[in-house]
Amino acid sequence: MRMLKCALACCLFSSSLVAFQPGLSQTRSSPAAQPNAQTKLSPKWEELTGPDFIQAIQQAKGVCLLPFGIIEKHSTQLPLGTDLINVRYASLHAVQQEYAVVFPPYYFGQIAEARHQPGTLSYPAHLQMELLQATTDEMGRNGCKKIVIVNGHGGNESFLPYFAQSQLDSPHDYVVYVFWPDTRHMGTGRPAQKDKVDMHAGESETSHMMVARPDLVHMNRAGQESGADLNRLHLPKGLYTGIWWYAKFPNHYAGDASTANLKLGQWDMNAWAGSIAEVIRAVRADQTSLSLQREFYQKSSHPLDTKQ
Repeated sequence: MRMLKCALACCLFSSSLVAFQPGLSQTRSSPAAQPNAQTKLSPKWEELTGPDFIQAIQQAKGVCLLPFGIIEKHSTQLPLGTDLINVRYASLHAVQQEYAVVFPPYYFGQIAEARHQPGTLSYPAHLQMELLQATTDEMGRNGCKKIVIVNGHGGNESFLPYFAQSQLDSPHDYVVYVFWPDTRHMGTGRPAQKDKVDMHAGESETSHMMVARPDLVHMNRAGQESGADLNRLHLPKGLYTGIWWYAKFPNHYAGDASTANLKLGQWDMNAWAGSIAEVIRAVRADQTSLSLQREFYQKSSHPLDTKQ
């Protein structure tokens, strides 16, 4: 991930669900407990029944999250699905604070720069756009009128804003928002980092996985390859070429994971989940975007009538 990664702890999420469910003996001896348990809706789209889905959309007031990860190599110590695991983890913790419906795992993004590494799933650019458009259209058709794409992968930082901009091409009855956080602007108290590069599979991202899925972190492998910047491309500022990442980090590893620690991971994950919860609140309260979008669609169909 070429962005500052942040998220939360899965054990807290699972324990909160377990704590909410009464035991079998309690359910039998206390029938009144059953309706309360039934009002606790899962935030996960795929876990809801049809009737519960209707209730969930109403409870969320049409706000749905699309946590967006990727499948790519994360050095030798982290799983291929690190970005997807972390972003869903943070999102699922956020909706415990502010309820929203969370779309199933989605990883069909931009990762062409890692095609030379084993396990990478890199889809053609046109398919990425078409599939994401079809996905948000289906979400909108099912009542998601405010769709927040929560980005968990740095390689999507150009793709996703472009996708959001492309929503102006033709009318939609829903709004697409794109969000990714930066923990450097989430208050004070963040533990100091030793990794000066930390762009992909380095100190912070490895720390996050220590929280989200510690069972998938192999710290004994952290030093098996170099994450140094080779800086093999020398071009003027403002001149871009797609091979830039490979020129700098051919191992698809940027940083030093050996400095990862649980304290940093916990801080970042809590900050990430908290920031997503704030976004949900802001999106739920936003009554302007959809109104302006409708106005834009109407005017764009008759440009010669637009007052000059």
